[in-house]
Amino acid sequence: MTTLRLLRRRRFLPLFCTQLLNAFNDNLYKTAMVLFVVYAVYSDPETETVFSAIATGLFIGPFIVVSAIAGQLADMRDKAKIIRTVKLCEIGIMTIGAAGLFLAWQDTLVHSVAVPLMLFALFLAGLQSTFLGPIKYAILPQHLRKTEVLAGTGLVEAGTYVAILFGTIIAGWIPVEAAMVAIIMTALVGYAMSRQIPAAPALGEIEPIDWNILRSSIALIRSVRKDRVVWLATLSISVFWMVGAILFIQFPPLVKNVIHANKEVATLFIVMFSIGIAIGSVVINHLLKGEVSARHAPAGVVAMGFFLVLFYVFVRQWPTGLEGPFLTVPEFLTYPLAWVLLVNLLMISVAGGIFVVPLYAFLTTRVAGNMASRTIAATNVISSSYMVFGSVLALVMTYLGISIAEQLLASVALCLITCWMARKLHAEEHLPSVHLD
Repeated sequence: MTTLRLLRRRRFLPLFCTQLLNAFNDNLYKTAMVLFVVYAVYSDPETETVFSAIATGLFIGPFIVVSAIAGQLADMRDKAKIIRTVKLCEIGIMTIGAAGLFLAWQDTLVHSVAVPLMLFALFLAGLQSTFLGPIKYAILPQHLRKTEVLAGTGLVEAGTYVAILFGTIIAGWIPVEAAMVAIIMTALVGYAMSRQIPAAPALGEIEPIDWNILRSSIALIRSVRKDRVVWLATLSISVFWMVGAILFIQFPPLVKNVIHANKEVATLFIVMFSIGIAIGSVVINHLLKGEVSARHAPAGVVAMGFFLVLFYVFVRQWPTGLEGPFLTVPEFLTYPLAWVLLVNLLMISVAGGIFVVPLYAFLTTRVAGNMASRTIAATNVISSSYMVFGSVLALVMTYLGISIAEQLLASVALCLITCWMARKLHAEEHLPSVHLD
């Protein structure tokens, strides 16, 4: 079986583990920070939603600003060396984050120093991931055979969400003082693992780096637009992540203020979403049997929208007027409706995994090897812009007084738009590729 064989190969395993540890640490830190602030610092639903949206925006903002430079570097330099440099920087970033968590835990200078310090570290973590993002997919065609690329992409995607799962679980269950130590230790292990990744030198002619952020970003997007299939895949991925951004912003305040449950239950919601993406990422590889195709993408995103509607309906049925302490996980699970909500979340994300994985494979298999990183970088610029727009949309809906439960319907509308693009992608996926430069 190709998937299992890859996990035994040095040309894949160190990269897989490095990416897994990076996703784990990002989410351990981000979730520990957001849950601590939402439950221990603020006590107002509107403020909590605003903070969650700001945190999301700060993390993904660097993807918009510097992805073009990151993509150029990845195509013009040894990808393995870039990964090692990025992972070395992570050690310092997580030290800053740990300092902010420590001050907040000690209730010292919380609003003036601790919260800004934590948000600054989150921004730097997003900057780090911006440079790693184009590489984790673009390096696969360089180290894997063509028949292994879809399996490798699925494993990277599944591993990412398993890592998100464990990072989220641990952040919700361990005390904040333990999280401070864990994020630094994980950064150290991640750097050690990155040193085992085989060399991945630049392919093709080495070109000078355009350090002008605006000019290089525009040039990058114009280049990707030349290939209609790649462009449709990019837009479909972008709207998908916009839906994901809205959902992740809504989960903590939804659980606290609608379900009346504690942060461990909020963690459980994110966990179910992450498990589903990982399952969908593996399932689609078996459905397509290694072929890179979008034929299941429209059905996947329609299913995602359908289960979102069901999730909204069942959230509206949740008992109102609950008072007293927040529900713990065991107390939450005594409600039959709780299991219905969790299963719906799982199905939403399984459908999402089935939808998105083949689209990333399109981006690395339709373009020349020396353009793969820049193609992924262009996708990161656009999808991050959509995610920021999703964050702003969540803030606007909150400002207009739209309840958190009602905001779920915005994600359903976006699924319909994504389905339309996925259908066009499938109809045109067999068109000859266009040379990107």
